[in-house]
Amino acid sequence: MEILKFENVCLTYQTPQGQTDAIKNLSFSVEEGEFVAIVGPSGCGKTTILSMISGLLAPTSGIIEVDRRAVTKPMSSVGYMLQKDNLFEWRTILKNVLLGPEIQKKISKDDIDYAKNLLSKYGLKDFENSYPRQLSGGMRQRVALIRTLAFHPKLLLLDEPFSALDFQTRLAVCDDVYAIIKEENKTALLVTHDISEAVAVADRIIVLSQRPAMVKSIFTPELDAPSPFKRRSLPEFSKWFDAVWKEVSYDEG
Repeated sequence: MEILKFENVCLTYQTPQGQTDAIKNLSFSVEEGEFVAIVGPSGCGKTTILSMISGLLAPTSGIIEVDRRAVTKPMSSVGYMLQKDNLFEWRTILKNVLLGPEIQKKISKDDIDYAKNLLSKYGLKDFENSYPRQLSGGMRQRVALIRTLAFHPKLLLLDEPFSALDFQTRLAVCDDVYAIIKEENKTALLVTHDISEAVAVADRIIVLSQRPAMVKSIFTPELDAPSPFKRRSLPEFSKWFDAVWKEVSYDEG
């Protein structure tokens, strides 16, 4: 079943210099349970696409649907994980995770139990009453993902969630986030500049063209390994990396 559908989506900006086409006739879909990555040349509109899916930016024309409902405003079925964890330093880890239900004034015992269960399930039970400054960068990103899951979203949007981490931590956290998303049976759409990251995590990779962004090509990496880190060690990994890199780098000139 389709969780996300883009159909002939266009986005045009009006500037003092005139009209700028940012996205043109963009069409693609994401199936339930898929992990899809979007890559493309710098400035092609990858993060803009996430803003439209989350209801923060309206397209000029075309159709965007999440779970068969037109996106006209932010929806509780869409969770957004940003580049930085944005945890509040003065709130405990548990209170950070429960921020969404608290803002919606819908916090319940079930919400608290679910949040505690997620923290326990993913190795953070002993840190419920700790503060973000007491956690490593990788642990903070796990908390950020659990905070997003506390909304019970059907679709997770990941906007370069590992880019602020050093390389070694990035590999470990990528494995953690991938495992949590798969364990919780969530659908995810990742935007990244890192082609190797896209090949390591994605069931499908959508390559965008230069602005105005359109779908240039789609890859389905066939890498039989249980984690992104182990996928990187497979001999076929470099073949898929080269194929995607050529598509992106050709457009970047």
